[in-house]
Amino acid sequence: MAARRTKRKAPRRGGPKKRAAKKRASKKKAAKKKAAKKRATKKKTARRKVPKKRAAKQRAAAKKAARKRAAPKAKAAAPTSATGAASAKQTVRALVAEARRIHGDALKGRRPEIKTPQRSLSNVSLHKTKGYLEIGRKRIVRTLTYNTVRTFAQTLKFMALSKEMIGIDDLASKREVYYQSINWGHARFKEQSESDGVMDDVEAMFSIHGVSREQLRFIPEEHGGAVAGHLTVIDRDPETGEDVVIDCRRLGSGSYTVPSLVEGLRFETDAKFVLAVETGGMYQRLTHHRWWRRTKSVIVNLGGVPSRATRRFLRRLADEHGLPVYVFTDCDPYGFANIYRTLKVGSGNAAHINKFYCVPSARLLGVTPQDILDYKLPTHPLKEVDVKRAKAALKNDPFFQSHKAWRAAIEQQIKMGVRAEQQAFAKFHLNFVMDTYLPEKLANKKSMLP
Repeated sequence: MAARRTKRKAPRRGGPKKRAAKKRASKKKAAKKKAAKKRATKKKTARRKVPKKRAAKQRAAAKKAARKRAAPKAKAAAPTSATGAASAKQTVRALVAEARRIHGDALKGRRPEIKTPQRSLSNVSLHKTKGYLEIGRKRIVRTLTYNTVRTFAQTLKFMALSKEMIGIDDLASKREVYYQSINWGHARFKEQSESDGVMDDVEAMFSIHGVSREQLRFIPEEHGGAVAGHLTVIDRDPETGEDVVIDCRRLGSGSYTVPSLVEGLRFETDAKFVLAVETGGMYQRLTHHRWWRRTKSVIVNLGGVPSRATRRFLRRLADEHGLPVYVFTDCDPYGFANIYRTLKVGSGNAAHINKFYCVPSARLLGVTPQDILDYKLPTHPLKEVDVKRAKAALKNDPFFQSHKAWRAAIEQQIKMGVRAEQQAFAKFHLNFVMDTYLPEKLANKKSMLP
């Protein structure tokens, strides 16, 4: 009888340890899957809880961000410094963007337009927070027509010339631009007053983008004032690009002259303040006796109504180095309403550029009407033109109208009927201003006018 065969079971793969590990891995994977599903459900539920208004806002913000990313690369110049001045690259971008806009309108069959701020007193106000006379939002729109085609061409020629000069690091005065236009064919200027008007329009147009005339490389004929004291100016050699260091304490009997274009300058200073002086005679006295060394200061000669370069220079010192600026003028309506007011808040006619060329933090040290009484100064009678200027300031000027102290000072001078010069202190002795008057005024800043 044959032996009975028994069927043997196949051995199970892996030992007990491997089987346990596999089981743990399987459980872990299942737990992860469950946790992920739970998180997804929670996120979905949270989205459902977002109010409809908030969801709509989120969608609108996402669309706005998408449009911004898709916008063309050529943009108007954006302010880069505390005073809002644009760099050379940003100025070129502003020029290119405006040219492309005009060209684009023409290609689409639309009449191109040029918009400039309306430069009139009706569009000017004193911005109390910023501290200067600011241009309003009113715009003059010039549309390309048969009657405006020549002015349009001149404006575009100005823009092209500006871009060219920036590219080759050059500049041009008003008079040079007038003669340059001889090569512009029918767009040439008949006289310089016409050229100056278009230049003002171009400057106003680009001031909206933080660009001034100097950034466009059109410079004024006059240079800036004289400077001496605790200040080192770092300029650039236009040929080699190397730094040129000017120490305003080591100029002998001379002074540093502020250039027409000050944007490329850098400053180093340990001064405590800046004294801006109206007259050349008083400036010479202070610098000759090195008054700036005694007081650790910087002295700047305004030379009457300060030039744009001088105002820009002072503004940069005030903003970038936090230096107080004290102004020392004659005591007369011209010194107050023309020299000081222009330096501090700008002018109504140039309100579109005041944000570059004024020093809102400046204060009038003197000579004030009260100084005439306190120091018993020699005086001269006010002229009829002085009285008219003083009354006009009280009636029409938003700067004087907004300051009670200034209204009182001007009314006091009209009532006194006299004016006094800086040099009147020589009645006591030649250096009385340095030895007595200025130290007393600096020690009592409350006596200064805002």
